[in-house]
Amino acid sequence: MEILGIDVGGSGIKGGIVDIEKGEMITERFRIPTPQPATPDAVIETIEEIITHFDWKRSVGVGFPAAIVNEIVRTASNIDNSWIGVNAAKRIENETGCPTHLVNDVDAAGLAEMEFGAGREEKGVVFMAAFGTGIGTAIFKNKILMPNTELGHLKMKGMIAEHYAANSVREKKELSWEEWGKRVNEYLMYIESLFYPELIIIGGGVSKEFDDFKDYLKLSTKVVPAESRNHAGIIGAALSAKRS
Repeated sequence: MEILGIDVGGSGIKGGIVDIEKGEMITERFRIPTPQPATPDAVIETIEEIITHFDWKRSVGVGFPAAIVNEIVRTASNIDNSWIGVNAAKRIENETGCPTHLVNDVDAAGLAEMEFGAGREEKGVVFMAAFGTGIGTAIFKNKILMPNTELGHLKMKGMIAEHYAANSVREKKELSWEEWGKRVNEYLMYIESLFYPELIIIGGGVSKEFDDFKDYLKLSTKVVPAESRNHAGIIGAALSAKRS
C-alpha cells in the first residue's frame, strides 16, 4: 500500500510516496522552502504543490509542527499563529480532493522509527527528540504513543529549551559541534531525569551528523540516531494516515 507522506518543517516542506508495508520511500524526496510567514493559505498552497508534483489523488498524511487534536491545530511555535484552531486536514482536503490526516511532525517520525527503525526492538519507554528549527519530541511506552508532548518548550537556562539547544541555534550562533553537543546533553539529561527512558532517538536533519556530536552526550540512557534520518517524518506521516 502506498501513501503520500508530507513533513512540514520550519524551513522546508518535504514529501514522498511511501510503501507503508516496508516503511520505505519509493520516490525521491521533493522539498519546497517553507513560506514566510507560514500562514495557512501559504502552507496549504505549498502542500498542494507537492501533491501536484507527485500527481497524487489518494490518501495523504501530513506531519505538522504543532499539537494536533482531531485534525485541529492547537499550538504554533514555528508557524504563524493564525493556524491555531484551524482544521488543517479539512482545508487540505477541500483544496486537493485528497483524504488527509494530520499528526504532530515528531510523533510521525517516532512512529516510523518505532515500527521500522531504531526503536523497533524496544518495548520500554522511548524518547525521540528532533533537533531542527525547534526541538520536537515524542514519547512511547510499549510502542504506544503519548501524543503532542511538545517538550522542546520546557524551560532551561531561563528560556525555552529549543531556544537554547535547537539546531537552528547552533547555526545562528556558529557553535562548534562540541559547544552544541554539550547543550544537547544538558537538555537530554533533563529529559532523562523526568522520564528515565530506555532509549533516546535523535531525529531531524542533524541526525545524519550524529557522529560529530555523539561523544559529548554523557547520559546513562542509550542514545542513537534515527535510522530513517530526515525521511522519518515523511514515512511516519504516511503510516499515521493508514492507521487513522
